[in-house]
Amino acid sequence: MKKLLFVFLLLSGTVFGQDNLGVIRHNHLALHVKDIPTSTAFYHDVLGLKSIPVPENLKAIRAWFDIGNGQQIHLLAGRTEQIVHDRNGSHIALFVENIGKSEAFLTAKKIPFHKQTRFDGVTQIYFADPDGYLFELNEGKNLTAGN
Repeated sequence: MKKLLFVFLLLSGTVFGQDNLGVIRHNHLALHVKDIPTSTAFYHDVLGLKSIPVPENLKAIRAWFDIGNGQQIHLLAGRTEQIVHDRNGSHIALFVENIGKSEAFLTAKKIPFHKQTRFDGVTQIYFADPDGYLFELNEGKNLTAGN
């Protein structure tokens, strides 16, 4: 009986065991911001992200945005200091439909940016949000919104 129990436990560990966490995709990125209304305007008006309803009791301290494919950016109130970054450090990379139009938009809005060509010829544009979080834009040829 002890041998049978040992074999059962050994097999159940193999059958029900897991080699890793089993992550299937990204859900959301939470960013700590200084001012919810200012950041909300930037993420809506500059990035063009669609707002997601926030529970009534969190509206003053949270803002949520859909970035496609069930992925989200959550803004959380409470930051007290500016983010320090450089274009080779941590950043959020997004695909855009047309990099030239995105560059013209940033220029028209007087949002400072850095433009460079990646080793494989892809044009990249880097800019920061009001808190200093760095964004990278790449042209997503053959992609559509929400795809």
